[in-house]
Amino acid sequence: MLPRCRTAGEPFVIPTFDVQVRDVEGFMDELQEFQSVFHDCFARSEARGHFWDYMVGQYSPLARKSIEPMALAVEGGRIRSLQRFLSETVWDEEQMRWNYHQLVAEELGEPDGVLMFDESGFVKKGNDSAGVARQYCGTLGKVENCQVGVFAGYASRQGYALVDQRLFLPEVWCGPAYAPRRLKCQVPDERRFQTKPQLAAEMLQNIRQEGILPFRYIVADSVYGNSPDFLAAIEACVGTTALVAISSETRCWPQRPATQEQLYRYKGAERTKRHLASDRPHSAERRGFDRDPAGVAVVSADRLGRDQRANCV
Repeated sequence: MLPRCRTAGEPFVIPTFDVQVRDVEGFMDELQEFQSVFHDCFARSEARGHFWDYMVGQYSPLARKSIEPMALAVEGGRIRSLQRFLSETVWDEEQMRWNYHQLVAEELGEPDGVLMFDESGFVKKGNDSAGVARQYCGTLGKVENCQVGVFAGYASRQGYALVDQRLFLPEVWCGPAYAPRRLKCQVPDERRFQTKPQLAAEMLQNIRQEGILPFRYIVADSVYGNSPDFLAAIEACVGTTALVAISSETRCWPQRPATQEQLYRYKGAERTKRHLASDRPHSAERRGFDRDPAGVAVVSADRLGRDQRANCV
């Protein structure tokens, strides 16, 4: 199944979805070869077997893909064993991510690849899942009881794939009142509250330090473009170009503003302070940046002065 262009002049490609039976002939053999790449992430052969059963269940035609129907659908599957695999078995997540990034780089990697950051919500009926709360759910466009994840995607002319993810833990989950729920959901004790842009910045830093995925561009919407933490992570990626959305009211300089040092005395000691020697910053809208239909300025990091970060709150 070859990808094709979205439009005639579109440089990036998306896969077609008109799947025929002939397109998936030999799929199980390919799936088994794929999952074998991650065997070194598990300490025991039993865990590797459960990993295979879980993947087969996810690709099955079942309408409801929870553990029980998946375990009953695969040959030799056992409900309790598969449940324990997901809730108790420890696997090397870092090694699994490293192996996966190697595959993505081999199949899709290009020097001008694009890293994309965004979040997505997953509606939940109950309150037992880690991080579940009434919060904004982008898939519904309203506040709902859901989990929210922050995701990193990779795209090139060869296609696209998700490459990393972080569960967003609402601030209320990090308080003492939620300690029993954190224990029940096995949330690590060292886990602290992080905003969505901070989670995205952490993923960007890890991908950059890992050095497996080649990329030149970083894109994100205004949730991330308005974050000093995320912009600082972008600046650390020397040699890349960031295309981020910011609020049209964000005040910024097209270029780094000039500053001057001024001497003054405080409690008998001579001190210095730095102040602007140039004009005050202007709003992104006034500077004539492009705007999307929602009124958000879409700008390249190269067009903004570094000190605009102080005004992104």
